[in-house]
Amino acid sequence: QVQLVESGGGLVQAGGSLRLSCAASGRTFSSYAMGWFRQAPGKEREFVAAISWSGGSTYYADSVKGRFTISRDNAKNTVYLQMNSLKPEDTAVYYCNAGGRLGPSGSYYYDDDYWGQGTQVTVSS
Repeated sequence: QVQLVESGGGLVQAGGSLRLSCAASGRTFSSYAMGWFRQAPGKEREFVAAISWSGGSTYYADSVKGRFTISRDNAKNTVYLQMNSLKPEDTAVYYCNAGGRLGPSGSYYYDDDYWGQGTQVTVSS
């Protein structure tokens, strides 16, 4: 059974940092892109960042560009999201997705079969 388990969320003050992790088990995703999404209360899930299978290409939403960094460790089957200079508007449940692929112009085509359970990030002002 494939599982994606996110961790690292929590409560932080504006301007602070958090590092999210998403560990996959049950199969390897080293040949696939992976991504992070988030969903704030009352809003739709939105794309945050994605990374190619090799880590050589990364895409970011404009709202997080320059503040967030996505990375991966294929040996650990894990993807990370380093979040710096956090803002209250970053408050959301963050989900990782695996098995996707990068498209043109910064797009990420997610695989709807592989989502984590989510981790809450709350940024206080």
